Amino acid sequence: MAASVEVKVSAAIVAAVAVSFALYQAASVFAPLAVALFAIGIVWPLQHWLQLRLPTLIALAITLIVTITVCLAFASLAAWGFGRVGRSLIADAPRYQALYENLVKWLDDHGISVMGVWAEHFNVGWALRAAQRVAGRINVTLRFWLIALVYLILGLLEVGDICREIEALNNPEVSRVLLNGSAATAIKFRKYLWVRTQMSALTGLLVGLFALATGLQFAAEWGVIAFVLNYIPFIGPFIATLFPTLLAMTQFDSWQAVLGAFIGLNIIQFIVGSYVEPRVSGGVLSISPFVVLFAIFFWTFLWGLIGTFIGVPITLAILTFCSQHPSSRWVSDLLGESEPGAAGKA
Repeated sequence: MAASVEVKVSAAIVAAVAVSFALYQAASVFAPLAVALFAIGIVWPLQHWLQLRLPTLIALAITLIVTITVCLAFASLAAWGFGRVGRSLIADAPRYQALYENLVKWLDDHGISVMGVWAEHFNVGWALRAAQRVAGRINVTLRFWLIALVYLILGLLEVGDICREIEALNNPEVSRVLLNGSAATAIKFRKYLWVRTQMSALTGLLVGLFALATGLQFAAEWGVIAFVLNYIPFIGPFIATLFPTLLAMTQFDSWQAVLGAFIGLNIIQFIVGSYVEPRVSGGVLSISPFVVLFAIFFWTFLWGLIGTFIGVPITLAILTFCSQHPSSRWVSDLLGESEPGAAGKA
């Protein structure tokens, strides 16, 4: 009996490694699919409500317009904030040049030659290669979102047909698991996005108030930037902390004030991102805060920035489907899923 259990565990580990390797190698296929499925879970109630009152294609067009409008609104907020701050940073370029020269001089006085390293690694060839990488990354990003949009359109059109095909399966238990798991997953996707929005709003408010209280310029812009970027765990908060610190370097005359601004912003991000958000998210979604952090790191390793954003929803989906069947319910119970067998209607 013990040998049988060991064989099953070993097979499960091998299967998990094989699946992870496949997801890593085929990221260009599976990553946009995961984003599209997440979006379908979010917008399906609107699509379903419209389909009951309008022709399917018209309902689909309205749903896509609303979805794209919301995404563009978030992008516009980020562009507005970064645009206003960016103009200020460019205007203060001489000040940053002076700070850089003073830093280089201080390092040279202490026996650290920065200019030699700069000349060796950061030359014209490096700049050209960097420009090529940026252009390639933009091309990959545009292709990614185009594929995700196609998946989203086809998925919204076929949700009803897929549900009917699942209901017609000869195995009632498989049908139940798939239908209930999909419905419960969609509900948790919406809960997750709602919690994320609340925490992003809290972070943006605190950052804006902190900037206003300390006299840092563009308090409203920093709040908006922190709100938008907080949807991207870890990387977003890092950017939302770095740029205000750069501005503080030109605005404040003492390094103590700059250090105070940097520490204050990091305290806000740490409290909200590492303490409040995991616990609120875990409480609402019945998932362990440890699993939240692991999911973010694991899926970031597999899919980069997209994995950072979509990692927790994917983990939610896995745990929700595990909770639908007695043989796998122990997985969701172990990792914090407290609603075994719970199912809702999307």
